[in-house]
Amino acid sequence: MGNVLIIDDDVTLCELLTEYLGSEGFTVASVHDGPSGVDRALSGDWDVIVLDVMLPGMNGFDVLKQIQARSAVPVLMLTARGEDTDTVLGLELGANDYVAKPCSPRVLVARLRNLLRHRPDATADAMPTRQQVGDVGFDMATRQVDVAGQRIELTGAEFNLLALLLGHAGEVVSREELAEQGLGRPLQAYDRRIETHMVQIRKKLGPQSDGSPRIKTVRGVGYQYVSGQ
Repeated sequence: MGNVLIIDDDVTLCELLTEYLGSEGFTVASVHDGPSGVDRALSGDWDVIVLDVMLPGMNGFDVLKQIQARSAVPVLMLTARGEDTDTVLGLELGANDYVAKPCSPRVLVARLRNLLRHRPDATADAMPTRQQVGDVGFDMATRQVDVAGQRIELTGAEFNLLALLLGHAGEVVSREELAEQGLGRPLQAYDRRIETHMVQIRKKLGPQSDGSPRIKTVRGVGYQYVSGQ
């Protein structure tokens, strides 16, 4: 079914989830602190990561940022029930989904299967690792972006969305495509995450050399990276 890494300091919960997910066909490993979670996440071949917010050594949000800076693996956050701030922050940083604690193993399995169904296709091997669109260079292997030779820092979600736009420069990419291929989940009603990410991407890229915007909003459809300027 898939390789799952659980990063959670609740050893009993990890054992319960490992047993349940194993019975559903998943292969599961777990670690119990933030730094170990980052190391294990980046050194293994995972299909999805389950990440708790509250961790010793490094909180879950910092773990998420480090993972997404170097990997496109989908991440499901475990948040405290009723803590909407944690949920919103996790999604804005690029988490693909969340489940509130205490979580039902059946619900978790359903969410994991949904993430795996909507995981972006691994097409990076079919194209050059390093690509250039005007003065913007991006590397799918290292997940780095530079503008006019200057490195810019993007979150994992921001990189995924920008890479999708740059890969279709001059074309309109729908919000549905951006959600499914860039964020790894279907577009939800009243979902404003894409708009939030685009604000940050535009701010970090800056305008074209002639002052015009790099990313155009096509109202009611999606976004277009304006090439050839």
